[in-house]
Amino acid sequence: MMTTRALLIGLLAAASTMAQVRYEDILKGPGGNWLTYAGDYQGHRHSALTQINASNAGSMVPKWVYHMPKASGLRTNPIVYEGVMYVTNSNEVRALDARTGRLIWQYKDARAKKEAVNRGAAILGDRVFFVTGDAYLVALDRRNGALLWQKQYGRLEDGLYATLAPMVVKDKVLVGVAGGDSGMRGYVAAYSATTGEEAWRLYTVPAKGEPGSETWGKYVEYGGAATWLSGTFDPETNTIYWTTGNAWPDFYGGDRQGDNLYSSSLLAIDADSGKMKWHFQFTPHDTHDWDAQAWPVLVDLPFKGRQRKLVLHANRNGFFYVLDRLTGEYLQATKLVDLLDWATGIDAKGRPIEVPGKQPTPGGNRVCPGVRGATNWMSPSFNPATGLLYVVTLEQCDIYTSSAKEPAPNKNFAGGGASPRPIDLGKFYLRAFDPTTGKRVWEYPMTGPAESWAGTVSTAGGVVFFGDDDGQLVAVDARNGKHLWHFQMGEGLTASPITYAVDGKQYVAIASATAIFSFGLFEATK
Repeated sequence: MMTTRALLIGLLAAASTMAQVRYEDILKGPGGNWLTYAGDYQGHRHSALTQINASNAGSMVPKWVYHMPKASGLRTNPIVYEGVMYVTNSNEVRALDARTGRLIWQYKDARAKKEAVNRGAAILGDRVFFVTGDAYLVALDRRNGALLWQKQYGRLEDGLYATLAPMVVKDKVLVGVAGGDSGMRGYVAAYSATTGEEAWRLYTVPAKGEPGSETWGKYVEYGGAATWLSGTFDPETNTIYWTTGNAWPDFYGGDRQGDNLYSSSLLAIDADSGKMKWHFQFTPHDTHDWDAQAWPVLVDLPFKGRQRKLVLHANRNGFFYVLDRLTGEYLQATKLVDLLDWATGIDAKGRPIEVPGKQPTPGGNRVCPGVRGATNWMSPSFNPATGLLYVVTLEQCDIYTSSAKEPAPNKNFAGGGASPRPIDLGKFYLRAFDPTTGKRVWEYPMTGPAESWAGTVSTAGGVVFFGDDDGQLVAVDARNGKHLWHFQMGEGLTASPITYAVDGKQYVAIASATAIFSFGLFEATK
């Protein structure tokens, strides 16, 4: 007799012979399927689904839970296609029935030499892609989890590892590297989705003698600027938008005088050639570990009297930026948080107006925001109907220390550190901003220990779902932030929710620390 699991694999294989995930399918954005980390290429993280809406979200109930073996602190963002959900843990992928949570297949890379958090998979054709902790890009047959190919794109010996969800753009799979806090040289690389052959590679720290290398000092070869979060994409201009991490050593800048290009920046990259079109550096000569690793959200909006193509960026340094995404021109910056004392504002060229005496010191210096930033990689979302950007923000200050000790690459030395005082433990808020003005429209305060890493998803039903600081999935009204519903999952949240539909029923899913939860509307039994 055929087992249930074998039957599921058989059904998936049969369906896969007829249905292939095309680039054109990804271009359509999320509906019943959720095909990229952010749901669409623009980073809106907004779904057209309306079955769950502001009037009935209060009747949501859990539909299923899948406990990930040996998981702790899951950061995976589920991918859903034709009723199958793909989730990741360190060095592994699992395919689940998105209706019930039943396991279909699993793949574990026993070869991998490093355990690291993993933010999810990518999908194209009949393949699922993910990265291992030791920076291998892996392609699996999505019908059964069979290994098709794997490609090493970084070495642990060079201080590199990987945590991101890959990004599919046309016929390529894009990846980046982590390790910027211990001395390495970041890059974005593109590989053929079919063969795994490298198509291009763009380094985020110039080599000695290249333009931009003069903005560094002693450590240009190990400058950091890691690329551990995937990007967004504008198909119309064929441009990828990818953010970069902090300069190294993180908290001591004495031996790397200059702006330290292209750390803490947004890069606009030609999708075919990998050439940089422009860059914008949010925090020149960063000494507070304020990566730019937060989502660049692409929108077309009327801005100061004319329609413009914009990129929105809620930055870890405490400011909410609006740039022209065609040219990188700085247009506007406003405060994300109230606790911001290292700069009085941003000048007309987009550079921070810094307050003297706010650098890390050997004895410790209190600076706002804290090292985790005013926001971080937690996903924002944008609702075209309300015109609002929803961002999880953290009000916190830290004591920053520095050390002039001679750093050594790959030794996990950051040149100092940062941590809060007991009275500065921080508080999270979900905030809604009007991108055209930068003004805060509403906010939802959270209780909790200030340890969350969860983000948001928005829907055409007028609901914003987000993971809060108390381990709850919460639904609020997208217009005004009014609480609609919540569910306590009993543990911390380090991932962002998604929404999808199967057989005409809408679900909302999120990874908790150890499990995948899926929710839907209550259905009365007859």
